[in-house]
Amino acid sequence: MKLTTKSRYGVRAMFDIAYNAGGLPAQIKDISERQRISPRYLEQIFQKLKKVGILGSKRGPKGGYYLKKAPSEITLYEIITATEGPIELVFCVGTDEEGVSCGAVCEMKGECVASELWKDIGDKIADIFKETTIQTLCDRAEQLGIERKLDARFMYFI
Repeated sequence: MKLTTKSRYGVRAMFDIAYNAGGLPAQIKDISERQRISPRYLEQIFQKLKKVGILGSKRGPKGGYYLKKAPSEITLYEIITATEGPIELVFCVGTDEEGVSCGAVCEMKGECVASELWKDIGDKIADIFKETTIQTLCDRAEQLGIERKLDARFMYFI
């Protein structure tokens, strides 16, 4: 199983919003600069995340993207399945767009000794993604001493 850049960048961007925006909307150009991801590519990813209800957007000068749930409630599983689709190691243990088992078309159906193994491994990987939240990543960043780069639009100097 290899995750595409859509899911990896989606996780990084959601972490960035949680860690650096201070609960306020974050502008895509700032996320793009901090995470070194193309703004256009981020827009595509953000559309998928908005569609599943974990990311919101606000227009205007103080607008941007914001998390629609607390970082502790957004799992990597939600982000990855929103950007990639179902987490499956092999085709034969998954389902198609209509929910029909792909194993039904497998030439080894009923004779494959490894299909349950692949399913179990895929389920364990999915469980790890379900247990890991954006807050988990924020906590890890703090432990590593990663500096918060709060949005300059909201900094006031006296």
